Amino acid sequence: MDISFERQHAVVFGGTSGINFGIAKAFGRHGARITVASRKAENVEAATQSLTAAGVHALGACADVRDFDAVGAVFVRATQRFGPVDVLISGAAGNFLAEAKDLSANGFKSVLDIDLLGSFHVLKQAYAHLRRPGAAVINITAPQGVVPMRYQAHCGAAKAGIDQLTRILALEWGPVGIRVNAISPGPIDGTEGVRRLIAPDREARAFAEARVPLGRLGTLDDIAYLALFLASRYAGYISGAIVPCDGGGSFDSVKPALEAAGGAARRSAPVAST
Repeated sequence: MDISFERQHAVVFGGTSGINFGIAKAFGRHGARITVASRKAENVEAATQSLTAAGVHALGACADVRDFDAVGAVFVRATQRFGPVDVLISGAAGNFLAEAKDLSANGFKSVLDIDLLGSFHVLKQAYAHLRRPGAAVINITAPQGVVPMRYQAHCGAAKAGIDQLTRILALEWGPVGIRVNAISPGPIDGTEGVRRLIAPDREARAFAEARVPLGRLGTLDDIAYLALFLASRYAGYISGAIVPCDGGGSFDSVKPALEAAGGAARRSAPVAST
């Protein structure tokens, strides 16, 4: 497949670390001009410098996805620099392990505000700037949206909302030529979630790897390649899809590892709820 995004503009929210930065780098390697946005200025600066050093035309912007106006300002600045948005990746997220009975209202709200409300802010503010016809929108969701997992009531509710938002916007935006899909990653090496929640030590990592049907954790490139495909002309008739990239099954991989980590944390100390 000849996949090229030469002279196209890709905007990646949450795009300065982990899965989202991996996606930003992949689009840059395939010719796209990249805008990355996230909350921490130091992360934005480091990501922008890394992209620029690799020969990518890149712009960095600071915005908390919970701030509707700040998100809108990113799109204004980005489109003034690089033109209409051809590809949008909405991937800002937050999570922690907590049993529902120990979860504070503020803890529950904080994850929904970042994951679900933040996704809505990004998508809503992006709409006026998306190229039509032709733009591709990709939300980053998680298996918790469909797979019930202990210690993940807050994340599960948020990701289920993102999944349904993806399907509804595919219906509403399809007539103007905008495709909307989502990627649901399994355990991906090199991410904060795997380091902190699933595989913080060698024993936990081995446990997680053994429960993935393909026998390994995913890589950042595994997700990036899927994003490239979904945004390309080869996926031109795919919209409203929630596409898993989890090594063969979230029930067999993410669920046991996350629940084991949550159980271990619960036995050793009270799980943080804020």
